[in-house]
Amino acid sequence: VQLQASGGGSVQAGGSLGLSCEASGIIFSIISMGWYRQSPGKQRELVATITSGGSLNFADSVKGRFTISRDNAKNTVYLQMNSLEPADTAVYYCTVAVNVNRERTLTYWGLGTQVTVSS
Repeated sequence: VQLQASGGGSVQAGGSLGLSCEASGIIFSIISMGWYRQSPGKQRELVATITSGGSLNFADSVKGRFTISRDNAKNTVYLQMNSLEPADTAVYYCTVAVNVNRERTLTYWGLGTQVTVSS
């Protein structure tokens, strides 16, 4: 399984960035795809997820600023980040949760991509 993320980079506060992540080599059915982030000295935290049915979940801190979408045919998830703040600076990780069987799910993680927002 490979999660190939692209996007990210550096931007000034108030700016926008987009992330995308394509999952390949997955043989199980995908439950959800999404993004987590981790800043230095902090725990990894949820940013946003989207299920195969289109249900969305966002961290309170990004609601109204970030949008998440996916292309099920391409196993690709997108994160559009607007009105970025310095607090959004973090390494962003793509995740894919799959259904192995009735009792077991599995989560795959990408390597992470850096997002830096300067004030």
